[in-house]
Amino acid sequence: MMEKNFGERKDYWKETLLRFERMLKTSEQEFFDLETYERVTGHYIEKGDWDKAYQACERGLADYPYSLDLLLNKVQLHANRGEHEQALEMLERASLFHPGDIEISYMQVAISNMMGEYEEAIEQLENLLNRVDDKDEIYFQIGQTYQNWGKLEEAVRYYKRSLRNNLDNENALYELAHCLEMLGQLESHLEYYTELVDRAPFSQHAWYNLGIAYSKLERYEDAVQAYEYATLIKDDFGSAFFQLGNSYMSLEKYEDAKAQYIRAIELEGEQPETCCCLATCYEKLGEFETAIRYYRQTVKLDSQWDDGWYGLGICFNELGRWYEAVGFIRKAIQITELNPDYWLALAETEFKVGNVISAFEAFEKAAEIEPSNPDIWLKWSYVLFEQGNYARACDLLQAAIDDMPEEADLYYRMAVYQIHSGDYREALINLEAALTLDYDAHIQLFDFFPDLEKQKALYRIIEQYREK
Repeated sequence: MMEKNFGERKDYWKETLLRFERMLKTSEQEFFDLETYERVTGHYIEKGDWDKAYQACERGLADYPYSLDLLLNKVQLHANRGEHEQALEMLERASLFHPGDIEISYMQVAISNMMGEYEEAIEQLENLLNRVDDKDEIYFQIGQTYQNWGKLEEAVRYYKRSLRNNLDNENALYELAHCLEMLGQLESHLEYYTELVDRAPFSQHAWYNLGIAYSKLERYEDAVQAYEYATLIKDDFGSAFFQLGNSYMSLEKYEDAKAQYIRAIELEGEQPETCCCLATCYEKLGEFETAIRYYRQTVKLDSQWDDGWYGLGICFNELGRWYEAVGFIRKAIQITELNPDYWLALAETEFKVGNVISAFEAFEKAAEIEPSNPDIWLKWSYVLFEQGNYARACDLLQAAIDDMPEEADLYYRMAVYQIHSGDYREALINLEAALTLDYDAHIQLFDFFPDLEKQKALYRIIEQYREK
């Protein structure tokens, strides 16, 4: 019986929307009660269909001019269009009908923020402090206003006030960490975060945000410990499991990371970011078919999730299915054109399918976006080397060395190419430069000369630098 009633309600709602849209098209008058107008307006706002939402508001207010919900929805719609003066006029009208309503005050603060009138927004919020019980939320809003204003030190002060009133204000905890990171004060505030934990040792939020602080400082072992405490206190804390997975990923503990992402999905359902991270785990573990399954789910959930398309490209590349890989990587580039990793992957894959001109164009684009990435120059020059074009490969590397004289890998690779081209004297000069910059990195020479010990001249030079 309950399922039938639910189905009937769903059909009734669908019919209501059809009636409303038919009214817009034909100009025929239909009667809707206030609740229906409010629901219809909310529906279109949620969908992002501002035009229909606006029309629903207009028609609803014509019949029910005192409806606070419709008045505030119209304020929001004016604000979305950048029509701030009209929004303020609507707020004035709303305050005449509903004097002292707290929602109107919050909306006035929001409009002041949008207009860049931060002092006025703060004054409005301070006036609210004596009218509400949840002072932590007002302090948080003041912090947000200072943050929008670019006054991060003041924002930090008010986020801390918010947390003094309510340690479980997640938004205040998150924004505090963000501001401290922007100010470069996160490390100096670790004591503050540990004090929060000491103050409330059974607060999952306190442990969680200590973990966030450690993560931002790249102290991943400490972050793991903090997130684990958070999940012990609250065993259905999906965000903590997700962040725990991220910390394990940073530590290259992919099996551990995988387990956390799976738990996060169990708790929160399949989200694009979580599915993509889980897919990356499987990719790192060499389980490419399973990785592909989760990358596909990522882009099914959000077709604009470029990392999902890129991950598909990488996995198909690893499986030797290069033509398919090219299509997926190009899809990622369509979404985010200025990612050098995407262009680099495309360049290598295009070369594998024999599209040499396209490969070089992609290498050039990657280098244009991120010229200070030595990996781009190493891979680009290697393609030329593979073609037997040693001179062009050396020219490319020399340009990179001129811009990045401290990158040992560039000198090692230059030495390799020059040995193959018979330019031994220059090769030894570059090898000596490489050994001086980073002796341990000489191991990469084994990729090109497996029997390095038999290359006596090279081996002697390497041994000389070992002694130094």
